[in-house]
Amino acid sequence: MTDISLALEATQLGTLFGAFGGLALALLGAGLAAVLSGIGSAKGTGIAGEAGTGLLCEDPSKFGKVMILQVIPGTQGLYGLVVWFFAVFRMGLLSGALPELTVSQGFQYFAACLPMALGGLFSAIAQGRVAAGSINILAKKPDDWSKGMVLCITVEFYAILSLLASMLMIINISA
Repeated sequence: MTDISLALEATQLGTLFGAFGGLALALLGAGLAAVLSGIGSAKGTGIAGEAGTGLLCEDPSKFGKVMILQVIPGTQGLYGLVVWFFAVFRMGLLSGALPELTVSQGFQYFAACLPMALGGLFSAIAQGRVAAGSINILAKKPDDWSKGMVLCITVEFYAILSLLASMLMIINISA
């Protein structure tokens, strides 16, 4: 290829990326916030659910407390969906028209959604493990199950920080 054809190809790619790249990057970031947080919540609630089924085979009367402990890792999936919705709203996608975002704005949305995407993924899995341990507390010392709840809430704090970081960054993206 000649230098002219390489320059022409780069210009065409730049125009294509410039036209759709900003929106694509922004949607990728928003999608990752929802999907990775959802994956983490599915894994976390699954871990807690596995521990819960063992206890419920022995003592079905503890279903309510087991269910509470299993649901807690699911909140990260909800937080990810909130970030997705808020990002899509701020992009202007809900207005009915396709927004035109610069590549710079697309990167800003992408970066703003990463705290929730990664924080949601990892904190939900960690919280599922803590919830499974809390179910073990419930099995051995039923009166101390609230101590396990406190341990789960400690992990939840970091999911909330991820949510807050993403929301504050999305709010500060200039239109």
